[in-house]
Amino acid sequence: MSDYDDFNPPPGPEVQAQPHNRDAEEAVLGSVLINPESYYEVAQVIQPDDFYIVRNRWIWEACIRLYEKRQPIDFVTLSTELEEFNQLTEVGGKAYLTFLLSKTPSSMYAENYAILIRDDSIRRKMLASANEMAKMAFDRTQPVDIVLDSAEKSVFAISERQARKDLQPIRTVMAETLDRVEQLSQRGDEIMGVPTGLKDLDRILGGLQKSDLLIIAGRPGSGKTGFLLSVAKNAALHNKKHVAMFSMEMSNEQLAQRLIAQETDIDTQRLRTGKLHENEWTKFFHTIDIYSDTVIFLDDTPAITPLQLRTKCRRLDNEYKLDLILVDYLQLMGGDFRTDNRVQEVSFISRNLKILARELNVPVMAAAQLSRAVEQRQDKRPVLSDLRESGSLEQDADIVMFIHRPNMLDKEQLALPQDKRDPFEKIELIVAKHRNGPTSPGIEIMFKYDVTRFENALSEDEIKQMRR
Repeated sequence: MSDYDDFNPPPGPEVQAQPHNRDAEEAVLGSVLINPESYYEVAQVIQPDDFYIVRNRWIWEACIRLYEKRQPIDFVTLSTELEEFNQLTEVGGKAYLTFLLSKTPSSMYAENYAILIRDDSIRRKMLASANEMAKMAFDRTQPVDIVLDSAEKSVFAISERQARKDLQPIRTVMAETLDRVEQLSQRGDEIMGVPTGLKDLDRILGGLQKSDLLIIAGRPGSGKTGFLLSVAKNAALHNKKHVAMFSMEMSNEQLAQRLIAQETDIDTQRLRTGKLHENEWTKFFHTIDIYSDTVIFLDDTPAITPLQLRTKCRRLDNEYKLDLILVDYLQLMGGDFRTDNRVQEVSFISRNLKILARELNVPVMAAAQLSRAVEQRQDKRPVLSDLRESGSLEQDADIVMFIHRPNMLDKEQLALPQDKRDPFEKIELIVAKHRNGPTSPGIEIMFKYDVTRFENALSEDEIKQMRR
């Protein structure tokens, strides 16, 4: 017990003190007084409210004020600063500052002491959050959805302290860059990111890269969901990646039917009605088996919020290590905060999707709607300004792609019965923005609309052969 425990008497036998470390708090302050340079290491780890003992918090706040005024931090300046705020006597006078200096033999481990203080602070915040959650749980006037949302926000706010990254010297970053470029050169044409299965797109993007936010946009009915499912199928089924897909437009069962249709070539309409041909049942059962062995997670929560999405993804990533997150579609997501301004809400959603991609270090691909403006122009090729409801989609996204179907079931095709229509349609995939690489005015790919599957472009001879 230190000579100054009378300022903070220990709790009585009936009271349990909250987590704190008096010795660490005193050692941090003593380290800064001994070696002011250690302030920079400590300040990256702790904040004033991390100190449990009030007088120590006041002293640390005085250190911060001195730093902001570009004054040296030492015994004299610290005493003067505390005196100006009428706190010197309250903290124990100059005698307490002398005690801090004499108690700390070295400033070498200042950062380690700071980590101990931060960890106890997080524990106290967890206890406070748990108490608040308990109060809300007992309050039956609060809807359970609001209680759950508040609880998730509270826990997430605490966990964000642990997610902060420190500054890195450029030599460290350069060494990592060197290693990555050498790996790329050794792998040759092999895709480094998550392959989409569309070779021309993978050639431009190098696959879906970690921490990237990708937007795939199009008008209603253009095949956005089919594109996401094609990517999910290729990643999980053919490349053994772990995929999470969140759909606000379709149920999990509908998504599963489409995945089966893409793999079996069984028309989605017949899958919905259960009218499979005799020779299709074997393929159907086999596809059920192979999908059951993949790591795909489906979530059809309507109007899911960014906070709910992040919570679910973090849980999945902790347990299974996710490789890809898909969202269908962005404008159907809800906002964590109620606002009448939909543009601000969509901006908040897109910003949080980018944060999610960075935090989990996985690609996040989200479908998005285009505005009606594209249909009112003579040239119907979409451009970045056609992204609906928010210019921040263009700003936050690392890659923006458009599905352009110039010959979307022309009148002659629509006049034919469905079983007589040509199932193949040539479409263009426009890479309008690519933060770290080239764009493309139009990648030609094939869309088999009866099973909503996107494929690599085929030659005319290959198409004729498949039509037979």
